[in-house]
Order: sequence, then structure tokens, then C-alpha cells
Amino acid sequence: MLTKAINYWSFPGGLEGAKPIIEAVREARAAGYEALEPALAEGGELGLETDEASVRAIARMADAEGVRIQSVATGLLWASPLTSDDPAVRARGLTICRKLIDVAAWLGAGAVLVIPGAVDVFFMPGAPVTPYADVYERAIDAIGELEPYAQERSVAIGLENVWNRFLMEPSSMCSFIDLFDSPWVGAYLDTGNCTAFGYAEHWIRMLDHRLKRVHFKDYRRDGGGASGFVDLLAGDVNWPEVVAALNEVGYDGPVTAEMIPGYKHYPEVLIQNTSRAMDAILGR
Repeated sequence: MLTKAINYWSFPGGLEGAKPIIEAVREARAAGYEALEPALAEGGELGLETDEASVRAIARMADAEGVRIQSVATGLLWASPLTSDDPAVRARGLTICRKLIDVAAWLGAGAVLVIPGAVDVFFMPGAPVTPYADVYERAIDAIGELEPYAQERSVAIGLENVWNRFLMEPSSMCSFIDLFDSPWVGAYLDTGNCTAFGYAEHWIRMLDHRLKRVHFKDYRRDGGGASGFVDLLAGDVNWPEVVAALNEVGYDGPVTAEMIPGYKHYPEVLIQNTSRAMDAILGR
């Protein structure tokens, strides 16, 4: 059965890392979510320097509240891409990923969201453009280096389809994942990200057993650019087909709402609205 989850960034203060995780857990549970996806940040409560004991305390707290943690995200790889032209930046990206895998293992999460690389970054206009061929080869090297560590820690690497001009359609993602021939490397599908250029249900059916985790987002194509991201059920994602496709491929993990950006006013209402939309989508 699909687990109804919400990403930490969806809460007011989440993107800044200012929201206490215990508050997010309790608010998620009160709104009807079964799981929370925390995010590794530079510092703060769940940061690069957070030790194992502190992370395990977060896991115990969530468990006591009846909320699961089944995946961990991070936005740190945008500034430290695994495919940068700078070897020092690539090395930092690997360090971030190892910490991300550690955190997931300590939380018992089972999977992490990894941005495999970037040709460019749409929301960072000053970021350099890296040739696709270089991104491809460096991403192979990086994920190949991380795979044994992920296997050792029993944490799956979920490669996200994201607006990075890399692995932009499902056959490319499948071929890339298959290079590693490992159950510890798969896809973290974002339904909204692929709707700008394709159809989430097509991605799901092609990814099949490669699917490790799923983000629920919606996107309205006539909105264009980042302004096309809208509330669940307000966009062009074919939700009945998405759920049907997930059932067809046998996916029974978390479906995690990642609602960015939040509302300008009364942002807490977004959590409740998203919960109601997910109940409709999941037939609850």
C-alpha cells in the first residue's frame, strides 16, 4: 500500500532549515500523513556535522509519534554537483552524498534523493554550463563510487529527474541506471518535473523495478517555467493514470508531496490542502 508522505521543505521554515523536525513530524501526523521526508542541510538540526546519536534520536522521536521516515532529500548538490568541472567541488558532492547515505541509514529510511549531475541549473543563472558528455561520464564515475557505500549501508540511491538538462526522458534514465546493474541504484521520480516535458505515467511504466521513491508534484504546462508548479489536482498530471501505473509496476513505497514554493499568506494551509488532495488521488 502506498504511504502518504510529506517533504520537510513543504512546511514554513523548512527550506531554510529553521523548522524543528519534531514540529514538522507532529504537524504532518495531525494533517493525516503517515511519513515525513527530512532533508539534509548545511547546518542545523540535520546538517553535515550532525552526529549519529542525534540522528537516531530524531528517528526515535518520529517513531514515538507514529510517523515513518522512508527517504531523505538534500538540496546541497545544486551548489556542489557531482559533475562539476572543478574536482574539488565534485569531491565535496561525494562527501555530501556519503553523509546523506549515513543519515538515511541511521534513520532507517532506506533511500536517498540524489541529483546525478547538471548541465546547467535553471534557478542559478550564474552557474557554469557543463557539456553533456562530461556530465554523463562524471555522473557514471560518481554513482559508481557511491554504489558500494550505499550497498554497505542498505540505502538505495534514487536519482531524481529534475530540471538539470540531463537524463531528461525515461529511456535515458533507464539506460543510465542499468549501467550499474545494482538494486541499490534506481530512480526517484518527480511527477511534476517530468510533466513539463512528458507524462509521469510513461516514466513510471518504463522505470518499472528501477523505481525507488516518488515525489508527488503537479505542473500546469500553460504556466511555463517554474511558475507552472501548482497545487496537487490543479495541474496537468494525470493522477488516475499515475496511480494505475504505480500499481502496475508493483510500487508500494512512499509517495511524498514536495510542495515548493509555499503560499505567500497562511502557508500552513498548504499542508492541509495537500493532504486532502492526496486522499482523493489515493482513493482514501
